[in-house]
Amino acid sequence: MEAVLRTITADREASLEELKAFLRIPSVSTDPARRGEVRRAARWLAEHLSRLGCRVEVRETPGHPIVYGEWTGAPGRPTLLVYGHYDVQPEDPVEEWTSPPFEPSIRDGAIYARGAADDKGQVFIHLKAAEAWLRAEGRLPVNLKFLIEGEEEVGSPNLEPFVMAEAGRLKADAVAISDTAMLAKGVPALCVGLRGLIYCQVDLQGPATDLHSGIFGGSVANPAGVLCRLLARLTDEQGRVTIPGFYDDVRPLTGAEREAFAALPFDETAYREALGVPALDGEAGFTTLERRWARPTLELNGLQAGFTGVGSKTVLPARAMAKVSMRLVPDQDPEKIVDAFETALRRHCPPSATLTLTRMHGSKPWLAPTDHPALQAGARALERGFGRRPVFIREGGSIPIVTTLTERLAVPILLLGFGLPDENAHAPDERLDLENFSRGIVTVAHLYRELT
Repeated sequence: MEAVLRTITADREASLEELKAFLRIPSVSTDPARRGEVRRAARWLAEHLSRLGCRVEVRETPGHPIVYGEWTGAPGRPTLLVYGHYDVQPEDPVEEWTSPPFEPSIRDGAIYARGAADDKGQVFIHLKAAEAWLRAEGRLPVNLKFLIEGEEEVGSPNLEPFVMAEAGRLKADAVAISDTAMLAKGVPALCVGLRGLIYCQVDLQGPATDLHSGIFGGSVANPAGVLCRLLARLTDEQGRVTIPGFYDDVRPLTGAEREAFAALPFDETAYREALGVPALDGEAGFTTLERRWARPTLELNGLQAGFTGVGSKTVLPARAMAKVSMRLVPDQDPEKIVDAFETALRRHCPPSATLTLTRMHGSKPWLAPTDHPALQAGARALERGFGRRPVFIREGGSIPIVTTLTERLAVPILLLGFGLPDENAHAPDERLDLENFSRGIVTVAHLYRELT
């Protein structure tokens, strides 16, 4: 193990240069114009895995490719499946970046670029840990399989069919995913819970075309106003969702869980200041961590209607649109909730406007037992990598593949996140702390040994 750790230290600068090359590829999966760049990122990964001695396949899908690689030179030893994604969010708004989003910049102890934390940097940690073992020892203490997709940021539409078709090939003793964050700087964490997701688009159509608001205003419904009224009815002043049946299946937090959350080293004031808000908000009766991790929500992600340019234009818009997401907790069912959401909208939509609901993507909530031997192995690896025992946390976000792999492979999932909560994933100036990057490689290198 000492030789492996020396190799990691010696390769630190070279590893950063390789990571920069990966981050320079603008693999934005939501942008059809960048389809070629997404494919270039897949090829980059495939070539890197091949250099490690993995058998590699770039599997074509109706969308973006899935990269699969395996190293099975440890017969009789456990097998670890590593999942990650190489696609990234759009860089908009570009003008708010301090440095170009696809030209990595190192400053203030971090590497800044789109994808640095979500998820290219964290995927790369696993590649470098495997490389260190192979260079220092010539072999790995476990068998490794890599499943790295290019559609996570668009809901992974082609991943579940791949997993269903290749469940035998993906068979493993545990799965490791690094696409979450630590609790705070210096506080390593194992994530044992994720909220589920529903994502929808709501469209309202009024007149056939935009109208003069003076000539026609007051005689036809304004879709923008109708949409605002519909959306306003979905939550109340206590921060609760008003959709009938929304909370029926919510699993309440136990007293022990609430005590465990309260005992975590979480600074609410620092959290508020980092967000730049004058006060925190949310469902009454719950703490910030409870709201983020264990309570369901409904959020408006985007609104569009009418004239939004410079100056004035007295227009009555023909249509209005909203993007709406809901985060779910155990034991809520996404299909049941989205049905209730649509029913609530249609019940209150006036006959003067036509409502269309597009169900875009979603996932189920997930919760893991903290006493499983694989999770305990992950905890020991984090302690070796960071010098302190990790805490168990949940995450408010969603990783659809976690529930898919849990259901299809029936193996424990280790969510080993090396990002930080304030590293601006999905926002301008996304970054990854370089100390965590280095400690993450050490942690994963130890994980291989701990799993044996």
